[in-house]
Amino acid sequence: MTRRLLPSGEAALLVECDSLDEVLALHDALEAARPDGVVELVPAARTLLVAVDPGRMPLESAATWVRRIPAEAGSRVAGAHADAVRIPVVYDGDDLAATAEVLDVSVDELVARHSGIEWRVAFGGFAPGFGYLVSEAWPFEVPRLEAPRPRVPAGSVAVAGAFGGVYPRQSPGGWRLLGRTAATLWDPASNDPAVLAPGRRVRFEQA
Repeated sequence: MTRRLLPSGEAALLVECDSLDEVLALHDALEAARPDGVVELVPAARTLLVAVDPGRMPLESAATWVRRIPAEAGSRVAGAHADAVRIPVVYDGDDLAATAEVLDVSVDELVARHSGIEWRVAFGGFAPGFGYLVSEAWPFEVPRLEAPRPRVPAGSVAVAGAFGGVYPRQSPGGWRLLGRTAATLWDPASNDPAVLAPGRRVRFEQA
């Protein structure tokens, strides 16, 4: 696994990897052996930010820890987030039928594939509480809409590229809408505001 370490201010390191699989494997390995002084691990599509408290863990020590931790792409440490989030979905999205046609499957098969597998939050982004979901059991590369919608309702369950996601609030968006959920996935008043935090396991259940 390639790990390029770059300083990011006085209290963080940015680790560059070659693929999302490498990011996920490294995130899990670091989380499983997280020492005192590591404040936060923030994964993205090709990078992992390691934030530390320099008074407890100098950046030099953090860099040594990151370089030495064993991890290989495709290897995951199970149980970092043991309890899967279960999200009830009404599969009546505006793009459901068209997406099934694009993927050359029936609507029923698309719903069964989406709801019959376990997803994982790879990283967050786009909007507070939005998690980019991946699954080794999801076989599709879904084209985005040619023109994004100016308003996507909160709770919209969507797919694009190799990712799944749920819009936590109304916003513009170009992902294909498969359904909707009434689940609250972003609560800024909570101590743990983002339900779909990186590493979380997710199951969609047909409502």
